[in-house]
Amino acid sequence: MFREMRRFKQSLPKEEIEEILEKEKRGVLAVNGDDGYPYAIPIDFWYDPTENKVFFHSATAGYKTDAMNRCDKVCLTVCEQGVQKEDWSYHARSVVLFGRAKPVEEEARKREKAKRFALKYYPSEEEVEEELEKDFRRVAIWEISVEHATGKRVHEK
Repeated sequence: MFREMRRFKQSLPKEEIEEILEKEKRGVLAVNGDDGYPYAIPIDFWYDPTENKVFFHSATAGYKTDAMNRCDKVCLTVCEQGVQKEDWSYHARSVVLFGRAKPVEEEARKREKAKRFALKYYPSEEEVEEELEKDFRRVAIWEISVEHATGKRVHEK
């Protein structure tokens, strides 16, 4: 169903894919948009390796939400910042994952995932609790059940 990487010698093992998903803070989520056009948007996310799921937040209404409610198939691309080594060449790793997105409905689970997600970005648990108290009712938490993921090492030289 999913294509294998053409440049398989550059592929990353599962451990490195998970490392990137746990470390990096931004990715680009692609959904099936209006009139057959793809819609790709940068998002913040949190990866839970125990569930092999990616969690992110959104407004409770809008283009992204409409698109995912219409078709749950999504793609998330995550790239490392990358580094330049001794010469001009660039070294980086990236992950492309495919899965199905659905909103987290159960209130206690939604709060727990929202908190875990926020702890990746906020400096303290106290600030996370303040934000949840203020905005939790206005936020949707989505989960992507990962169906296929590939990682790639790039050395541009």
